[in-house]
Amino acid sequence: MLNKARAEKYAVGAFNCNNMEIVQAIIQAADEERAPVIVQASQGAIKYAGIEYIVAMTRTAASKASVPVALHLDHGTSFEQIMQCIRAGFSSVMFDGSKLPVEENISVTKQVLAASRPAGISVEAELGKIGGTEDDITVDERDAMFTDPREARDFVDNTGVGSLAVAIGTAHGAYKGKPELDFERLSEISSLLDIPIVLHGSSGVPDEDIKEAVSRGICKVNIDTNIRQAFTRKCRQVLEEKPEEIDPRKVLGPAREAAVEIIREKIRVFGSSGKA
Repeated sequence: MLNKARAEKYAVGAFNCNNMEIVQAIIQAADEERAPVIVQASQGAIKYAGIEYIVAMTRTAASKASVPVALHLDHGTSFEQIMQCIRAGFSSVMFDGSKLPVEENISVTKQVLAASRPAGISVEAELGKIGGTEDDITVDERDAMFTDPREARDFVDNTGVGSLAVAIGTAHGAYKGKPELDFERLSEISSLLDIPIVLHGSSGVPDEDIKEAVSRGICKVNIDTNIRQAFTRKCRQVLEEKPEEIDPRKVLGPAREAAVEIIREKIRVFGSSGKA
């Protein structure tokens, strides 16, 4: 999925799910846009919904889809957790060793690859630290560290990882101001690597900056906060307009539609509409 995106210079949307309505929204939006899509589950989503529910919901939704669908572990932080997700039915995993010394990050990434490849599971790694909070993982902006291009090349050469998340100025969660992306750094990384590059913390990044990042080699764009914002905003609106409403379907249904719209918008920005 990502190699095709890299060859054709667009990015696949990777959207985080937390419940049934968001899984449905991701698949509906991808179907309507005729776009390949990645459903992501973070540690927080797995803790909330349960790994069996995440897999079953995504598998059911994907079986009804007319576009390619992958199920990806977002920010796995241990070998054991990644093995649990592979056994449960995930088709792709991310090992986030960005908090570790580089040599230890390489070592564990290689262990993950050795266990994943025989099962046909693709592996994403991360080098450099992306600021903000992703569920239980917090990186202070002051400690956030951009990816070194030559270190990235050495990391990929030493691990053989399938895709790499890089830190170029984005952050997890809601932005307080406009993020400033280091496009020249991204171009250098892209010129040195022969694998798809991933952009995390993309919610709130202006559309023109996302398009520029894609043009410079980003093949997978992660979106979570934008979906949460659209979903909860619509829930609040419905309950404010109808404070006596007690039917969850009449609250969550409109919220699901709001999520579909924001996901469709992002897919168009990434350039993956019609690429299924």
